[in-house]
Amino acid sequence: MEIFSNLRNLCLSYPEYNYNTLNNYLSKAKVAYENDDVRIERKNVISQPKSVAERSAQRKIIPVVQRMTLKQAKNSEGDLEYWLSQPASKRVAAVTFIISQSLKKGERMNKKMINKQKIKA
Repeated sequence: MEIFSNLRNLCLSYPEYNYNTLNNYLSKAKVAYENDDVRIERKNVISQPKSVAERSAQRKIIPVVQRMTLKQAKNSEGDLEYWLSQPASKRVAAVTFIISQSLKKGERMNKKMINKQKIKA
């Protein structure tokens, strides 16, 4: 498969194809020129990024919201079941992430209060 940026370059590369003949055929019929050896068709080439209006028309972000009372939102039993089903390494990573969110920039975690234990994988 070869792709040319325009019909003129194709005809210069392959002199057996006449530019005027192909141009007339492709512009009027709007279908591919095809014989036993070759298929020639025009395709749109995107040479510049799409504008903001074009992008926003194609894609919309729809928020997903669940409304419930505070009593319904507290699902500590489900949370416990979830975390117990996760491997120990993932639980440690989650705790480390939560602690890192509470630290200020450049501040390090106080490790004096942490009991180190070997994780059983």
